[in-house]
Amino acid sequence: MTYTALAVLGVVAALVVDRWVVGTRLTSTSVWWTAYAIIVFFQLLTNGWLTGRGIVRYDGESIIGSEQITVLGDGRLFFAPAEDLAFGFALVLTSCVAWTWFGRHRDGTGQP
Repeated sequence: MTYTALAVLGVVAALVVDRWVVGTRLTSTSVWWTAYAIIVFFQLLTNGWLTGRGIVRYDGESIIGSEQITVLGDGRLFFAPAEDLAFGFALVLTSCVAWTWFGRHRDGTGQP
């Protein structure tokens, strides 16, 4: 399975967990999207540093673009492959869903 397919699967799974499995529905709130905008900014900084300098490399057969390192285009945004942004979204959303769900259920009532 390619990195692209895994990234798409991760995003879909995170959304399903948020919306229907756990029902936190974080992605329907402006608070989530504001927080995520801050997170993705720093993700792009960090990922851009690592991929832009060639510290982390990707097989061109496994990502949308090629192995060529570019700032923008060829499946990249600030050096980061689009798949990294998708994986980051899935990981952050899943973590926040778990945090929210466990916070609501810590006393056994299911209430915040």
